[in-house]
Amino acid sequence: MGEPMTPLRIGMAGAGRISGQYLSTLATTEALRLTAVTDLDTARAEEAAAASGALAVGGLADLLARDDVDAVLNLTIPAVHADVALAAIAAGKHVYGEKPLATTREEAAAVLAAARGAGVRVGCAPDTVLGTGVQTGRKAVDDGLIGTPVAATAFMTSPGHEAWHPDPEFYYRPGGGPLLDMGPYYLSALIHLLGPVAAVTGAASAPRAEREIASGPRAGQRFAVEVDTHVTGILHHANGALSTLLMSFDIHGADLPRIEVHGTEGSLSLPDPNNFDGPVRLWRAGADSWRPLPVSAGHPHAGRGVGLADLAVALAAGRPHLASAELAEHVLDVMLTLLDAAHQGRTLTVTTTCERPAPVA
Repeated sequence: MGEPMTPLRIGMAGAGRISGQYLSTLATTEALRLTAVTDLDTARAEEAAAASGALAVGGLADLLARDDVDAVLNLTIPAVHADVALAAIAAGKHVYGEKPLATTREEAAAVLAAARGAGVRVGCAPDTVLGTGVQTGRKAVDDGLIGTPVAATAFMTSPGHEAWHPDPEFYYRPGGGPLLDMGPYYLSALIHLLGPVAAVTGAASAPRAEREIASGPRAGQRFAVEVDTHVTGILHHANGALSTLLMSFDIHGADLPRIEVHGTEGSLSLPDPNNFDGPVRLWRAGADSWRPLPVSAGHPHAGRGVGLADLAVALAAGRPHLASAELAEHVLDVMLTLLDAAHQGRTLTVTTTCERPAPVA
């Protein structure tokens, strides 16, 4: 079996709602060890630290100054993702962050350039695409079960996060909205399935100028909407396939599939890419119904943070990590270009590209 690897020591910046899922993975993954936590809310940092045996520290500067932090887990709000990543890189730390990588192309490029210059690694969520749902679907595509891929559809419909989140404002500010919030799950899955995107055509709207918080201590409070909340478009993949995308915070109910991929010899139905697993179904040419496919690839029973664990293992093995900053930069560029295309009313070329990520066996 060989000697066990030395765990990558993690400093977590941000202890909000999503952090609980990461803490579960950190507690059960030998490749990682949480050593320090910071948050603007001191009580949240102390609670997360106490639950994991880590130390709560006063601020980001204190966390970055620690010798027992090899990598920063960046769970801050989207508007400061790039700032936190750049500060961590300047301190010589690896970074793994929640999506999106940044809110602008310039910020994303600066993060990648800084990482290359410092010789550190940057990874980015979502890592749900490394689970059995997307990876079983990808293996079916790669094995030719649907022939040559022709098209895909990806639908995310919701009435908006204010229905359940006690502090939803950041979802409706620059860096938020359904596309930048939920799009990374669907776009990362589509790129795993079909490869990078070369051009986009889009349309977008913001039907409501204000939203109302529906739960928690601030229920009833209203706030301004600053971004498009309904976005639809066509993705022109470099391999010739066309994907239809719909991301909305304005739909109360729908019977749309999450992701389907259609080829010359059949179709695939994939589960919600916001989850790691779920049923994958195949409809072969000439058949009269869907049939389930057995799990054949991907990390089983995975949770958020498996991408960070893969980064740690990849660093020790000297191989590329799968939830890469290059993929995240391309996903961000696709989303921003789609919004530009929507506002300009025309098809636009996506200026970045990336390698199709390696599959998970």
